[in-house]
Amino acid sequence: RAKQKRNRLSLLLQKPEFHEGYHLGKPGNLTKAASVTPEEAVKWGESFDKLLSEKAGLDAFTKFLKTEFSEENIEFWIACEDYKKSKTAHELLPKAKAIYETFIQKDAPKEVNLDFQTKEVTSQNIEQPIITTFDAAQNTVYRLMEQDSYPRFLRSDPYLNLVK
Repeated sequence: RAKQKRNRLSLLLQKPEFHEGYHLGKPGNLTKAASVTPEEAVKWGESFDKLLSEKAGLDAFTKFLKTEFSEENIEFWIACEDYKKSKTAHELLPKAKAIYETFIQKDAPKEVNLDFQTKEVTSQNIEQPIITTFDAAQNTVYRLMEQDSYPRFLRSDPYLNLVK
């Protein structure tokens, strides 16, 4: 069931209008999220998938993670979504190496927290990457954000101000 939700979410993220104007490094605070109505913000509280499936929700969550110094998790998740959109095998290797070097290898600049087994399997898969190379690692990071960061986001003052 969770995999189906992520697949639907992945399809939403493939829509070009979803990414228009979205920049990870864009400064600003959550209360200035682009024209978010309280009703829209309330929907983000229904599920983590709903939050991530909306551009404004993803933007607000990313800004929140930056305040917690854990934006590498959402950046990794987004990089994996982009990786899965690769059209040819030729595109996979450079993208896989970039993701691995940025987020997974020991002492990577934005290293995400993965268990030993997931890290090992992913490291082995880099040699001959396929579209599912990062699935286990992405699912681990997704669950971490869903169970840890997402509840804190919903309790945060900036989010609570959006739903008022």
